[in-house]
Amino acid sequence: MTHDNRWVKKVTLIPPSLGDNTADADRLVAVLQRSLGVRTVHMDLDLLKQLPARLREWNFRATAVLFKDGGGKGILVHLAAADSADTLCGLAVDLGTTRVVLRIIDLSTGVHMGESVFDNPQIAVGPDVLARIHHVEKPDGLKLLNRLIVDGINDALRILCDRCGVSRTNIHMMAVAGNTAMTHLLIGLNPRWMIREPYIPVVNRPGILTAAELGIQVHPTARALIFPNVGSYLGGDLIAGILYCDMDQREETAILVDVGTNAEVVLGNRNWMMACAGAAGPALEGSVTRMGTMAGPGVIDRIAIDPESMAVDIHTIDDQPPRGICGSGVIDLAAALFRSGMIDIRGKLLPDRCGNRFSLKDGLGQLILVPAGQSATGQDLGFTQADLDSLVRSKAAMYTILETITGSVGMQQQDLETFFVAGTFGAYIDPASAITIGMIPDLPLARFQSLGNSSLGGATRVLENPACFDRVNQIRDGITYMELNVNQDFMNRFSAAKFLPHTDTSRFPSVRWPTARPPMA
Repeated sequence: MTHDNRWVKKVTLIPPSLGDNTADADRLVAVLQRSLGVRTVHMDLDLLKQLPARLREWNFRATAVLFKDGGGKGILVHLAAADSADTLCGLAVDLGTTRVVLRIIDLSTGVHMGESVFDNPQIAVGPDVLARIHHVEKPDGLKLLNRLIVDGINDALRILCDRCGVSRTNIHMMAVAGNTAMTHLLIGLNPRWMIREPYIPVVNRPGILTAAELGIQVHPTARALIFPNVGSYLGGDLIAGILYCDMDQREETAILVDVGTNAEVVLGNRNWMMACAGAAGPALEGSVTRMGTMAGPGVIDRIAIDPESMAVDIHTIDDQPPRGICGSGVIDLAAALFRSGMIDIRGKLLPDRCGNRFSLKDGLGQLILVPAGQSATGQDLGFTQADLDSLVRSKAAMYTILETITGSVGMQQQDLETFFVAGTFGAYIDPASAITIGMIPDLPLARFQSLGNSSLGGATRVLENPACFDRVNQIRDGITYMELNVNQDFMNRFSAAKFLPHTDTSRFPSVRWPTARPPMA
């Protein structure tokens, strides 16, 4: 028997004899207990029925795929011949509100075999969590939302498996990380009470389910870990992010920020963790701004304004004609407008500074970023005063969340050694721009670390290493949740943060204030 840090174990049993008449199952379980470090090992009845014939056919040598149930019990998920040529796989799932990412992992080696990304088909029902939860109230609303996500995963998985050259029945375990509402809809649980006082989910620990229970078309005995959530607004995706960046293993205190529908924030180290969530994401997710959209080809992700000529330099993803702007582009834009003196400290457009790029549309001032003749849509791409107002509220909420959570444990934001930023927001954001508008604290840029898709990363780590499985519930149990909705300190600080970069400018010593510039050409 090999002792490695994988879910797949090679086992060799001593055949039974008159001097050792231990039952076949007990003989196998004893070896697996030592291999996985568990008190006992469960096997399904179908597997038990086949066990005597298989052990003898394989000369008591086999390859076992094991999993845990979180309670000190192992699960024998699959048993194959020791020399089997089948690739034994796991499936990591980032169950996003907007996009879903699948990753197939070779359980024997940890090799990432392939990935697939697709838009969450529930968008057809509602673009955000709130709309989908309200849809549950309709007849068969929950069934529809459940079917859409299950069918979406199955369709994408079929294509991904073909591309990777593996059968779906070769997938024996799954790890799924998503926010609380999305995991409820995947399981088929009604999330309606999450948005009604006192904001309670059906379950915080979905635990280990079978793929068959979920309707996922992999091996029928495959097990699925659904990452636990802390509550209605702190989901398994955050737990996965903590696991991925090893915050629970660090001596020094760090902070992790994941911006989506909400801004989810966790502060802490190996000894303690504090978490909270607040509505700081919509303006950055493309759900508020008129030209806002998720990152993709042709979407503006970076903007700069030359301080001398006032010329606007726009970069789009894949260098395609511009069709919209994503969160990182919005932050860059606001920072560039502020540095150039085109908006004031309240985030208000100054028409005389904007020159002929300023116009009125439906009674609202707007700045034309891309004229109709240069856009992919054939229409002007503009950023309105309402868009800017929304951004200022979002950035103020973000900064206040960070200020409140650090203050609650007697820390100054400047004391943070590492500032992790997760998700698409973290992958594209320019920390210097976010500092300029007062969204994040004015820290040395070297302290900011982008994690990319930490939800997928955390799910992957569970499939790569059994020790990470044990950490999932430990992380969840070690988090103290701070409720911001009833925090008066938060509301007071929020008002002070609704200026660029802040009413207390001493907090942002690196920010250079705008000087008078000629109108934009």
